[in-house]
Amino acid sequence: MEQKHEGHEGHGVHQHHGHEQHGHGHEQHQGHGHAHGAGGPVSWGTAARATLHCLTGCAIGEVLGMVIGTALGWGNVQTMILAIILAFFFGYALTLRGVLAAGVDLRTAIRVALAADTLSIAVMELIDNGVIALWPGAMDAHLSDPMFWIVLAIALVAAFVITTPVNKWMIGRGKGHAVVHQYHH
Repeated sequence: MEQKHEGHEGHGVHQHHGHEQHGHGHEQHQGHGHAHGAGGPVSWGTAARATLHCLTGCAIGEVLGMVIGTALGWGNVQTMILAIILAFFFGYALTLRGVLAAGVDLRTAIRVALAADTLSIAVMELIDNGVIALWPGAMDAHLSDPMFWIVLAIALVAAFVITTPVNKWMIGRGKGHAVVHQYHH
């Protein structure tokens, strides 16, 4: 079922699809301060929260991948590949956890996580791994070396700063974390 309604001061027309299957109707959407449909204005705070959500999963995966790769004596390329794979895994896992908790079936939850996080995680991984790869000596720093942690922190901050506008743009068009929003009530 598709519903269009005027609502949320400052936001135009919103479209809600199939909310009845989730056990609630139109009433519960009154007062939300987030854009639901294409073209809605999005605050920087909303974009920053979505980015921080993705960054948390990415950071867990990155650090775990680097720890595992280092512990196994792998080279830089293999360790970076593992870190990227785990960053995507944990980024998606955090979204899946929230969507599944809303009572959504696994297949739908996976589609929601892929739609919500893929571009955001990809941009983050490109930025933070780019910073690490290009920073002189960072790729050869060991986990016990303060340089490793300092460059990783700088890389994650850079990824956050660059990805936040990307998420703001996507959410404003009803994509990215706007897809997840309908399951967070």
